[in-house]
Amino acid sequence: MATAMFRSSVRYALRGPRVTPASKRTFASHSSVHEEAREAAKWEKITYAGIVGCTILAVINLSKGHPHSDEPPAYPYMHIRNKEFPWGPDGLFEVKHH
Repeated sequence: MATAMFRSSVRYALRGPRVTPASKRTFASHSSVHEEAREAAKWEKITYAGIVGCTILAVINLSKGHPHSDEPPAYPYMHIRNKEFPWGPDGLFEVKHH
């Protein structure tokens, strides 16, 4: 048994692996290197155009102002203080308007 396995492994090593057409890997789109380079260049241009377009839209949207209200509405549930803070009556990060 061992000698038969040894002989078959020696024969395989001397013969080398067989490459049959069925074992060769092929892809659906078999294209040349030039076509792949052209496709990569096309997507690079599309990417740069998208970056420029998004940047222009961002500048336009950010340059528009947005309305600021003078004072927030005084809702009764906001700033409820049942106990005074150790640092005083105002919140630690509140701006004190005099």
